Amino acid sequence: MTPASPHTPVGAEGNLVLGGWSPLGMAAPSMKERQACWGARDEYWKCLDENTEDASQCKKLRSSFESSCPQQWIKYFDKRRDYLKFKEKFEAGQFQPSKPTVKS
Repeated sequence: MTPASPHTPVGAEGNLVLGGWSPLGMAAPSMKERQACWGARDEYWKCLDENTEDASQCKKLRSSFESSCPQQWIKYFDKRRDYLKFKEKFEAGQFQPSKPTVKS
């Protein structure tokens, strides 16, 4: 299975394509496809790090990330990054839990 062009919403077989991958073609991505996905993810994350999490500065890299990876992987990687950033702040003592609101 090869990723679809980011400009093509329909795969070669005529299947709807989400996130660059056909949902009906459930075969696992090849090693080359996985490496392309991980590389796109790493470049996007690097851009976020360099731009203090300002996603508007990394739109092209986000688009590349989304077209290189299966949709489920994108969801997982987004959640993973949020968790890693939370963990980093927590371990550095920078996390401040919100104070409970008192209802009267």
